[in-house]
Amino acid sequence: MRESPFKAYDIRGRVDDTLTEALMRRTGHAFAAVMARGAPVVIGRDARESSPRLAAALAEGVCDGGSDVLDIGLCGTEEVYFATDHLRAGGGLMVTASHNPKGDNGLKLVGAGARPVDRPGGLDRIEALAMGQVDLPRPAAQRGKVRQAEVRVAYVEKIASFVAPETLPPVHLMANAGNGAAGPAFDAVLAALTAAGAALTVTRLHHTPDPTFPNGIPNPLLPENQPANADAVRTAGADLGLAWDGDFDRCFFFDASGGFVDGAYIVGLLAGAILARHPGEAIVHDGRVFLNTRDIVARAGGRAVAAPTGHALMKAAMRRSNAIYGGEMSAHHYFRDFMFCDSGMIPWLLILAEMGRTGRSLAELVAARIAAFPVSGERNFRLADPALAIARVEAAYAPRARARDDGDGLSLEFDTWRFNLRRSNTEALVRLNVEAAGDRTRVEVETAAISALLSG
Repeated sequence: MRESPFKAYDIRGRVDDTLTEALMRRTGHAFAAVMARGAPVVIGRDARESSPRLAAALAEGVCDGGSDVLDIGLCGTEEVYFATDHLRAGGGLMVTASHNPKGDNGLKLVGAGARPVDRPGGLDRIEALAMGQVDLPRPAAQRGKVRQAEVRVAYVEKIASFVAPETLPPVHLMANAGNGAAGPAFDAVLAALTAAGAALTVTRLHHTPDPTFPNGIPNPLLPENQPANADAVRTAGADLGLAWDGDFDRCFFFDASGGFVDGAYIVGLLAGAILARHPGEAIVHDGRVFLNTRDIVARAGGRAVAAPTGHALMKAAMRRSNAIYGGEMSAHHYFRDFMFCDSGMIPWLLILAEMGRTGRSLAELVAARIAAFPVSGERNFRLADPALAIARVEAAYAPRARARDDGDGLSLEFDTWRFNLRRSNTEALVRLNVEAAGDRTRVEVETAAISALLSG
């Protein structure tokens, strides 16, 4: 049987192999039948070379299912989320493989109100229909139509509403769109902020969407991709560096010296800033790295709620707890006032606002937290036998751990440190994160030891 591109909560596959136009058409038809049921469906796409034709096939399938398509064209994933809610659509589909290799593509799915589509919530049924395990319904007697929809103006207004533009500090930004979809949306947000009184200077890098990705697939989380951003910040003399992945649902930060700021500290910084204005609220965090976040939330009088990694799972946890903010150390940031969805544009606005409120640079805002709670940064491993490698680590460490959590991979906690080891939901990788309370040497030693066990 051909490998299914349906993953835990998204679709990812190799174009014209596991992910074909025929499959996308069937998926569109299935989505219309299971989720939309006659209501219109928003479709957007990223800058990948295959995205236009895959989006066209998807739209044909949605029309087969009897739903109209509201096509918003080249955009970011968060614009599909916004449009689905703003246009009161029955669901939204974003053609993207985010930061996956160039030959991949995929699909992110949401229901009405931008609610996530998870396995019990409909993804199992959609997969069964799309993969031919169950017969698709007959094409609707009244096929849907494809209509162009414009939502960027309303989207920008929503994004800008998270700050008072006239109070933002007059900083110089280095913005790297990675030749993905972020450039046009960033320009629109910046224009709105400037019109409202913000005085921001911007140096742009790899700004124009380009399906050939001449500067590599945009994934600023990879250590090998970070020096180019650091150099650009220093060359421009910027106060702050920003970089996005291909569909810009993740935003990454570099301080004025070009130093990469690990996502764990951005989660804590945003949680503290939001709780300062909204005390007592719930903050959701993922289970990979959280010592710093929990400490900040406790000090600010908030309530920390753990959730498994992954956008559908984080959003579900946020809705259950009515959390005002949720953050993953991988740079996904979720906001209750943005349909509980993740955004790559809201975080940098809130960071700028915090810099303006405190008069401190990003480096100054996180320095004490980095010293108090050092982290390894996420280490990724491609392994011949992931289960065996993880079992080696478990055998070596589990007997002396004081606490264990198997809710999202293997998490083991010791007196002053902890680690999380998990298999990726979207890629063939095993991911390791190590953190400690005030002991960087411990982080370095244990990271090396666990890495050696994983590699055999």
